[in-house]
Amino acid sequence: MKKAIRYLRFSQLGQSNGSIERQEMYTDQWLHFNKVELVDSFIDRGKSAKTFDRPDFIKLQAFIVKYYKNVDYLLVDQLDRFSRDAGEAMNMVKMLQKRYSIQVVSVTEGITFDYDTPGSFFRAGLQLLLAEEDNINRSIKIRGGLYTARAKEGRYIATSAPFGYLKEGERKERRLIINESEAKIVKFIYDSYLLDVPLYLIKKNANELGFKKKGNTAIERILTNPVYAGMLNVQAYKEYPGGLFPAIHEAIIDMSTWQMVQSKMKKPEKIRTIIDENIPLRGLLKCHCGIPLTGAPSRGKSGKYFYYYKCNSSKHNNISATKAHSQFQNICELMSLPEKRLREIKDGCKTSIQLEMKANKQRVQEKKLELESVQEKMFSVEEKWIKNEIAKETYDRWYGTYNSTIQNLKQTIERLNTDLSKVFLILEKNLNLLTDMHYVYNKSNTLQKRDFINMVFDSNLYYQEGIYRTPTMRSIFTHNTPLMKEKGCLIYEKKRDDLSIIPSSGVAGNRTRVQTSN
Repeated sequence: MKKAIRYLRFSQLGQSNGSIERQEMYTDQWLHFNKVELVDSFIDRGKSAKTFDRPDFIKLQAFIVKYYKNVDYLLVDQLDRFSRDAGEAMNMVKMLQKRYSIQVVSVTEGITFDYDTPGSFFRAGLQLLLAEEDNINRSIKIRGGLYTARAKEGRYIATSAPFGYLKEGERKERRLIINESEAKIVKFIYDSYLLDVPLYLIKKNANELGFKKKGNTAIERILTNPVYAGMLNVQAYKEYPGGLFPAIHEAIIDMSTWQMVQSKMKKPEKIRTIIDENIPLRGLLKCHCGIPLTGAPSRGKSGKYFYYYKCNSSKHNNISATKAHSQFQNICELMSLPEKRLREIKDGCKTSIQLEMKANKQRVQEKKLELESVQEKMFSVEEKWIKNEIAKETYDRWYGTYNSTIQNLKQTIERLNTDLSKVFLILEKNLNLLTDMHYVYNKSNTLQKRDFINMVFDSNLYYQEGIYRTPTMRSIFTHNTPLMKEKGCLIYEKKRDDLSIIPSSGVAGNRTRVQTSN
């Protein structure tokens, strides 16, 4: 009696039209009718036929290698159960016959594949090509639907919501809503990156705030995801263009902030900077050639260590840290604000806070009305459940949706009800510090000093010919820049709109001499 093994497969766990039970029935009939003994069965559940990289198919191959002398046939319900890739499948069935003398049988299609019989070869190839065409058509429809949902309707349709959001609604009505607690962490990550905080410190601080995402690139994935700016990155489809498209969900980060982060991330990858209180400007201050300066101690003849900042790439700068720090202290002193300017800032802050409080009261009323509406819907669902008018699955689904919305609305109302008058008291108490920036800088720790420098100079602080230079500086601190230049502390060369990089020094753009003075 001849012997056979069979291979059964279906791609979706909920599929019925190609179920394992049906495939077993048809293959059992073939075995009984042809008086062939079944040796073993191999079943892949919920596996695609795009490749042969499937658990039980791999076991099938190992079985054939070991026991092929005791096998005459490999049974499948239809050839598309075997594979939807026509070329790959034809090569596989030819190899099974030529190398192991095993013939592949498609029982419901009535094909016993025989490489030496032209009609059999043609029929098997035709069935596989039809299966592959069906797969291509299905893929085209799916990709077209995905493109329409993303590019035309602005819907985020991934399985899970990104960090910072929750999913609300069902099917086409499903959309992202902001998770207030996680959104604060997302904003913190973006703000920290723009202030030039090293990525490892951003991740450490974000974890302390409740950021649970794992992986070495978790922070980079947050920074590059356009979802946070209310956009979706859509792949091109046929003649329709790809790129960023507006989404229907609310943004956590404004578009200008997101674009600044993307521009910053396109720059060459930064070397991890180790924070050292003796050289707080290391990796932050740049040579005029654009290379961040490193910093290290050098031992003198007396055995004492002296710290220096230097440009390792071009050797343009080798600056005494003592001199660099002294110059920067003078800059801080000259950045201090006069009393008149401070009064103007206080008045402006008070007006802004009052306007914000007024707007928040309006939004609180709107959110309360929305909360009442959702609570009524939730009560209606509970009432229907008590009266046995809906199934438990329906109740659980809608209860979860409404409960999530209610919690988010309550958090939003709580946030909007924050007493902003306390903010003004804090500002009034601390704004006086702006009259003594020298004190502010010296009382800060090393990381705060770096944040301060990045905030004031927008990460564009350079050193050239014994003096600090910058094309960007917070306007509030620019009132004494002529005096800074006169005293040899800082040259503020305001950046033109069409200038994106610092030009090389000298009339002809030539490099400058090495800075070695103390």
